[in-house]
Amino acid sequence: MTYRKNSALVSVQKSVQKDRAKMVFKCQEDSFLREFRTKVVSCENAATGGFNVVFEDTILFPEGGGQPTDQGTVADRKVTSVTRKGALAIHFIEDDSNNGPPFTAGEEVVQRVDWSRRFDHMQQHSGQHLITAIFDREFKYNTKSWWLGTESSYIDLDAKDISREQLDRVESICNQLIVDCTPVEVNVYEPNDPALKSDVTRATRGLPEDVCGPLRVVTIAGIESNMCCGTHVRNLSQLQSIKLLSVEKAKGKCLVHFLVGGRVLRKLSECYDREVQLNTLLNGGPASHIELAKKLQSSVRTTQRIAKKLTTELATAEAEKLNALRDSGSPRYVLLHRSDGQDSDFINTFLRVVKLPDCFFFLTNADTDGSGRGQLVLQGSPDDVTKLGPEICTLLEGKGNGKGTRYNAKVNKLKNLPQCEKLVREHFPTTDDAAAVEK
Repeated sequence: MTYRKNSALVSVQKSVQKDRAKMVFKCQEDSFLREFRTKVVSCENAATGGFNVVFEDTILFPEGGGQPTDQGTVADRKVTSVTRKGALAIHFIEDDSNNGPPFTAGEEVVQRVDWSRRFDHMQQHSGQHLITAIFDREFKYNTKSWWLGTESSYIDLDAKDISREQLDRVESICNQLIVDCTPVEVNVYEPNDPALKSDVTRATRGLPEDVCGPLRVVTIAGIESNMCCGTHVRNLSQLQSIKLLSVEKAKGKCLVHFLVGGRVLRKLSECYDREVQLNTLLNGGPASHIELAKKLQSSVRTTQRIAKKLTTELATAEAEKLNALRDSGSPRYVLLHRSDGQDSDFINTFLRVVKLPDCFFFLTNADTDGSGRGQLVLQGSPDDVTKLGPEICTLLEGKGNGKGTRYNAKVNKLKNLPQCEKLVREHFPTTDDAAAVEK
């Protein structure tokens, strides 16, 4: 996040601008402070409902620098987001009482931060600084941007690709620095401080000319210094561990996904729980999972080939039975319903083999999960298809279309088949037992 002048700030900013120019927010002064007593400066209605509240100071970090907003409470009222507007931190508090503004100017309140969320963000943010620095030092890859997600995070490197060997090298170096308990220091400088042009020159790279107020510089001892507004750990040992997951290349980006600290442990727990389940499903230990999965996959493919062959033979046999009726008089319609799943080729094979040009076919194939979903195919004269297609599709709660002699649809309520069959029978009235085939 950069610090810029803004002539359109709300009037209350003027009352705290002088103090803020000499300090940063309390959450930036001490990122480990979980509770803090302060006073209300203003409390106003928010355009989206709820209230925008400004305090003399805050331990709730406002979103910025790639780090999401803190959450927490103020006087036991939930704070769902904090945003920065110039020198102010605007706290959004939901209106859960409908009793008007929850605070008055000058009122003393206690802020409490959601520590689990905050510390997770601190680990990911400090970890990002470390990962970025090592990629830069080892391979001269600049970080263009980064993203702190809810499950994992990534940095976007100025590189065409990253090899597994490079990932492993950076990961190893980062974790050794964690083991070495490398200190992390945060210093605050005025924009004209000579130190910004000497000891921490890299920290101000890209600094806007209209910067206003103090600048925070985060230094990982012996690694790098970088200007940052976020909350950070005091020592790399507090990161616990770093895991570089994968490289994603898309639209000119090279994204390195990573986990830090508690997220590494959670991922390990998830993987272990999954491993235990696979032990039972595959009837073998972790070392044999891949081999057992490959055998299972091969077995499934063999079964699918056999099933497809049998389906083709069955569909052909059913069609040939009907073809044999041509000499004694073709049926007016055929109702044929199966439960082989929509991926089955039964209907296509059946219609390819059957040779009854004057017959109307009402065919369905239900999914095997009993959900009532499936495939619908109607084939017959254009007049019959045009008349019955939309009506049957509606009864089966489907979506489809037809042109000429065929109507296709995916349907969701095959339990209504009896009503559809009634429509067909009424459309082809007959007392001749040989005039219809229903299966």
